[in-house]
Amino acid sequence: MTPTDANIITGQIPDASIKVHSELGPGLFESLYEEVLLYELNKRSLSVQKQKAIPVIYDGIKFEDGFRADLVVEV
Repeated sequence: MTPTDANIITGQIPDASIKVHSELGPGLFESLYEEVLLYELNKRSLSVQKQKAIPVIYDGIKFEDGFRADLVVEV
């Protein structure tokens, strides 16, 4: 991925987020915003993974499900 590609993608994420929030407004469950944002990003032809497990290494031990990222875009 080139820096230009990364700039285009990172510009699409806040733009899509603002669109979703403007359409839905405040006060809804996070899970709904996540689903609608996933839809909006996919609509823009971005590859998105939802609730992706991110491993964490501690004391030499790899914990596969260290934490979960809500959305991971274009990895």
